[in-house]
Amino acid sequence: MSVDPMTYEAQFFGFTPQTCMLRIYIAFQDYLFEVMQAVEQVILKKLDNISDCDISPVQIRKCTENFLSFMKGRFDNLFGKMEQLFLQLILRIPPNILLPEDKSQETHSYSEEEFQLLQKEIEQLQRKYKTELCAKQALLAELEEQKIVQAKLKQTLTLFDELTNVGRDHGISDFRESLVSLVQNSRKLQNIRDNIEKEGERLKSLNF
Repeated sequence: MSVDPMTYEAQFFGFTPQTCMLRIYIAFQDYLFEVMQAVEQVILKKLDNISDCDISPVQIRKCTENFLSFMKGRFDNLFGKMEQLFLQLILRIPPNILLPEDKSQETHSYSEEEFQLLQKEIEQLQRKYKTELCAKQALLAELEEQKIVQAKLKQTLTLFDELTNVGRDHGISDFRESLVSLVQNSRKLQNIRDNIEKEGERLKSLNF
């Protein structure tokens, strides 16, 4: 059998030419075996009708096997020649023929150097795509964080509005100004407390 992979032919036919020839070879062999078995059965029946025949079925089988071996050797020799003819002249696509799906190669052929440049360009585009994808993911994550911050800010503003409404119900005209004043007074009280604590520590040190 041929060792040439014939991949282009396999692309066209949908099977490898070697596989086709192997199936033909097996089919011929099976047919040869069946014919020899049929011939053997006919000979055995003929011998049964002959009285005082010295030829035994075992001898018939041995002769059949010898003849089959002889025929198989001749068949293998002929089939080897037939296979070469089929693979070279019938199942082979000429080198100047392109399949329809490869027609674009006639107008878009590339040298090895051009192919390498295209490969580098593809790699650069892939790296650029990965970088842009990472940047997009980072922007989406930042956008998600901004949504969370906006939601919390909205909750805070809603709370202030509710407190303002409560303050108005209790006679406070501007809750925000009151809150600012409360914070300022708190700081003043904190400063007064700090001063008192410092003065107390100073007096204790004088008594000792």
